[in-house]
Amino acid sequence: MSTARPASISSAQPLLAPDTTMGAKYYSSLALNLYDLWVLKISNSFAWGCPTSSVLQPYFTGNLGRKHMDVGVGTGYFPATALEQLGQDGSPESITLVDLNENSLELAKKRIGRSDITQTILADALRPLPGDLPRFDSISIFYLLHCLPGPPRHKASIFENLKTYLNDGGVLFGATILGKGVEHNLFGELIMTVYNWTGIFDNRLDSQEAFVGVLKENFARVESEVVGRVLLFRAWQPL
Repeated sequence: MSTARPASISSAQPLLAPDTTMGAKYYSSLALNLYDLWVLKISNSFAWGCPTSSVLQPYFTGNLGRKHMDVGVGTGYFPATALEQLGQDGSPESITLVDLNENSLELAKKRIGRSDITQTILADALRPLPGDLPRFDSISIFYLLHCLPGPPRHKASIFENLKTYLNDGGVLFGATILGKGVEHNLFGELIMTVYNWTGIFDNRLDSQEAFVGVLKENFARVESEVVGRVLLFRAWQPL
């Protein structure tokens, strides 16, 4: 395993489309301290019907490649837990974290606890990323798409951008909360209403059919399934 220390945080200032920062700005230090309890435990189990421990984490760990990019990092829970599960021998050679929020990047890198293999990039994933990046064996987009503004057709630009960083044989995979084509319970509908009104979410038009459609425009092979109100997807062979 490489012992070289990757860059801590890219010094390049991200070029931000004005509306893409809406969801990211809510991730203050206080919000991140509550994230695991509120989002990963309570909301995933009782609002979205897609438990973290039995569905989302196994999906993340099972698709993790040797050179991995995680886009929209939250608290770093998924890659950190994956490293614990895989152990030293099964861990990735490198992990590149990409997010618009520096609080999230710093917390995720600290949580992963492997500064020798972890690089952080402060950037908008809908635009070309700064620096001379390698290609990756896997790229994850967990719980980011429902925060991006606009319908799935507009959000498709993230697939168009990220597929250029994927190795031959690599996989882009993710999870997102749907607003259309699923039946929300009262708890979930309340959260959906508040989050869409405040701009944390913009997912009322997000459906499995719409996302699979834009994924197939960018990848030759696409797999998807809905668990509760959450879409899980994988895509290979960029077009």
